[in-house]
Amino acid sequence: MDFIKGMDISMLKEVEDLGGKFYDDGIELDVFQILKKYSINAIRLRLWHDPFDWALNPYGGGGNDFNTTVELAERIIKHKMSFVLNIHYSDFWTDPGKQIKPKAWEKLSGIELENKVYSYTRNILRNLKMRGLMPDMVQVGNELTNGFLWPDGKISNHRAMMSLLKKGISAVKDVSNDIKIIIHLDNGCDNAMYRDWFDKAQNEGVDYDIIGLSYYPYWNGTLDELEDNMNDISDRYGKNVIVVETAYGFTTETHPNANMIFSKELADMTAFEPTRLGQSMFMTQLMNRIRNVKNQRGKGFFYWEPAWLPVEGSTWSTIEGRKYIGDVSEGGNSWANQALFDFNGNALPALKSIRDF
Repeated sequence: MDFIKGMDISMLKEVEDLGGKFYDDGIELDVFQILKKYSINAIRLRLWHDPFDWALNPYGGGGNDFNTTVELAERIIKHKMSFVLNIHYSDFWTDPGKQIKPKAWEKLSGIELENKVYSYTRNILRNLKMRGLMPDMVQVGNELTNGFLWPDGKISNHRAMMSLLKKGISAVKDVSNDIKIIIHLDNGCDNAMYRDWFDKAQNEGVDYDIIGLSYYPYWNGTLDELEDNMNDISDRYGKNVIVVETAYGFTTETHPNANMIFSKELADMTAFEPTRLGQSMFMTQLMNRIRNVKNQRGKGFFYWEPAWLPVEGSTWSTIEGRKYIGDVSEGGNSWANQALFDFNGNALPALKSIRDF
C-alpha cells in the first residue's frame, strides 16, 4: 500500500451546486484535477441512509445519500484515486455523542437489526460493484468510540455492539474479500480508550484490517501522544493505522456565510500558528509522525473537508437536520477556515507540503 495522501470531500457536490469554484495559481480547474496535481491519491466519502425528513426536506451536510455517493465515486474512479467508503449507519451525522438509528430501522432490534445491517451493507456494495465503483476500503461505522446504532449498539452493551459490527464486516467481505476494513475511533491520543475498545473487539473475534483514528490537535493532544498511541496499538493488535480525519486552520478569520469552529482560543492550545505557514507545518509534522510508526504500519491520512468553501447556502445542517439530531446550535459552514483552499477557492500552500512529502 502506497502512503495514503487522502481527502474527505463529501461536501463537494453541495459546494459545487451552490456555485463553488476552485483555482490553482489563478487558473480555474476541477477540484479533482487540482488534488491530483498535489499528489492526492485517495478520497473518503461518508454515506447516510436517508438524510431527509418525512416531508423530504434535506438535513444538509452535503446530503450524502447513495445517489450523491455514486456521483462523487464516479469522479474518484475517473481520476484513478483510491476510494474509501465511510458507512455511518444513520440518517445524519454520527460521532461519539450521537449514533442515531436510521428512521426506517427504529423498531428493529436483536437479530432483526443485525440482519438489516448485513443486508443494507451488502446491497450498497453490490450496487456500487454493478456500477464499477467498488471501494478499496470500507469504514463500518464512524467514530465508534461509544458504539453505533444506539441504544442497541452502545459500548456499554459491547457484545451486542460487536455482533452488529461483525454483521457489517461480514457483508463487506461477502461481496469482496479484497476490500480492507477500517474500524474508526475518535481522539487519536487516548491510548487507554483505544486499548480498552480494541481489546473488547479482539475478545469478540472482530475481523478487521486497519485502525482508523481521528486527530485534531486542538481537541485531542500533541503529536507525541498521537505517535505513541499509533505505535502502541499497531504493535499490540498487529494492524496498520491511518489517521482518517484531521485538519488545522490557515486563519482564525470568519466569513459572512460561516460559523467557524476553529478560533484563536483553539489555536492557542496547539504548537502551530493559525496561518497558512502554520497549517503547512502541521501537515508536514503529522505526515512525519505517521511515517515514523514502527514496522511501516503508519499508512497515511485523510484530511477532513478540505474543499468546503463558504458559499452561500452550504450548511453543516438545515433546521430539519438540527431538529433530527436535537442540536440547537447555528447552521452554516463551520469549517472553511480549516480547508486547504481559501475562502475564494484558491489552493493553499499546505497542498504543496503534502505533494512534496
